[in-house]
Amino acid sequence: DICQGDLGDCWLLAAIASLTLENEFLERVVPHGQSFTENYAGIFHFQFWQFGEWVDVVIDDRLPTRDGKLLFVHSAEGSEFWSALLEKAYAKLNGSYEALTGGRATEGFEDFTGGIAESYELSKAPPHLFKLMQKALTLRSLMACSISSSSQDTETKTSLKLVKRHAYSVTGAKEVHSYGRLVQLVRFRNPWGRVEWIGPWSDNSEEWNSVQPEEKAKLVYSAEDGEFWMAYSDFIQQFSRLDICNQTPDALSNATVSRWNYSQFEGDWRVGSTAGGCSNNKATFCSNPQFVIKLEEEDDDPYDGEDGCTILVGLMQKDFRKDKRIGREPNAIGFTIYKVTGSLKGCNNVHLGPDVLLHQRYTARSNPFTYKREVIERFKLPPGEYVIIPSTYEPHCNGRFILRVFTEKEAAASFFLSQQYISDSDVGPHFKQLFIQFAGNDSEVSVFELKQILDSVISKRRKTNSPICRDGSGKLGCVKFHILWIKIQKYLEVFKKHDKDNSGTMSSHEMRDAVKEAGFQLNNDVLQVIISRYANQQYTIDFDSFVGCLIRLEMLFSKFC
Repeated sequence: DICQGDLGDCWLLAAIASLTLENEFLERVVPHGQSFTENYAGIFHFQFWQFGEWVDVVIDDRLPTRDGKLLFVHSAEGSEFWSALLEKAYAKLNGSYEALTGGRATEGFEDFTGGIAESYELSKAPPHLFKLMQKALTLRSLMACSISSSSQDTETKTSLKLVKRHAYSVTGAKEVHSYGRLVQLVRFRNPWGRVEWIGPWSDNSEEWNSVQPEEKAKLVYSAEDGEFWMAYSDFIQQFSRLDICNQTPDALSNATVSRWNYSQFEGDWRVGSTAGGCSNNKATFCSNPQFVIKLEEEDDDPYDGEDGCTILVGLMQKDFRKDKRIGREPNAIGFTIYKVTGSLKGCNNVHLGPDVLLHQRYTARSNPFTYKREVIERFKLPPGEYVIIPSTYEPHCNGRFILRVFTEKEAAASFFLSQQYISDSDVGPHFKQLFIQFAGNDSEVSVFELKQILDSVISKRRKTNSPICRDGSGKLGCVKFHILWIKIQKYLEVFKKHDKDNSGTMSSHEMRDAVKEAGFQLNNDVLQVIISRYANQQYTIDFDSFVGCLIRLEMLFSKFC
């Protein structure tokens, strides 16, 4: 049994207690082969999941004490120190012991298993919640619950010996026959190892007399060990919140247990390029990162009786506790899901533009935006292709995130690139005659001649400067000049379309759609580099920079794609 110290981290205590229920989870976090005797060197190491990867944390064996007693988490057994050392390693991971004050068991669940945790307000419990709990336990998910109250009531006891603002582990969900009817029961564990519920179905309560001995024998129901049963109907009345941590396919080695399939994406919100804010910001929303998920198979055994594809989406902002420790406020985060329809359906590397996002209603979304470390929602969607758009609430907010998608069936994503070529036969006689007029006797256009041509033509159309372009030889023949001329005309039309205020520049948030319209599909990392290179301090891009960027992209695509 694990005891809480002077630190307000009962949420971590509940997560550690739940961790001990699954040996495979525990051995991942607390690796074997460590002791105070064999090969002892005064250090220990632990492993935690952090934003998509497992991190090894090494600590020494010094623990904070007061009057010769451990100050924070410790074991009821005076000779056990693994829980105190685990708490120290987790504090080091997050920057300090103080950083662990206040939280939810879901955060510990995820960092101990790499799973994804969802929460349910029990005052609004869905009708199928008990079945969902049974299925989650079959999948070896970790669960915890708590009673909300004011901060003054922290860890005070109710008349039925439940502790307020205290996290309990959920360890079982069974149905038993009582007086000829089925009763749904839930089993809980107080991580203190004592203080148990004394209401109906508690240890030695009269309700157990109505259960047949062979059925009763399957349920451990009488011991002063902090574990107790309660009717499900009382559970949703007495408790406020239930947290369920669903496991990834690689979390456990037992291949006989069905587990979730998942996809994971990393991304950034960057001011000027991908920090578009929520859908209220129509001018910038489309510039947010987008991720495509394809749901092809419906669930085999839906817990709620409804056909469709169950999908869990989790959006987590990185370095949450470290940022709070240094006084940096987290972003308000959320996500929106759109269904891919029409001509985009079946294409790779789909990116929805304003023609879709500003006119098509979303399929699902997280609600509301939250300043917490992670926002998670469960949906039941029909098979199809969907685009998930994670965002901050306000635009122009820098941040790093990971997006995780859990499905009962496999989901897939891909990308697509294309190019266009031209030969001498494609150049018309009128253009050839025009080229000779420009090129002179050497039948080639030098960089200086090209600039004069562009200055005289482009400056008449727009308030822009012409870009200076040259190939490896410094001169262009007729075919190359034709290719460049057509491209510049196309790029100019694209630029005009996105220069909505007629200023001679366009917003960097328009760059993705402009580049896409010019024929290039870019991921977020490349786009962010482009914005850093070509945008000015006001995050605008002029025509010179726009064409220079596209010419370089053309060269890179031709060499590496």
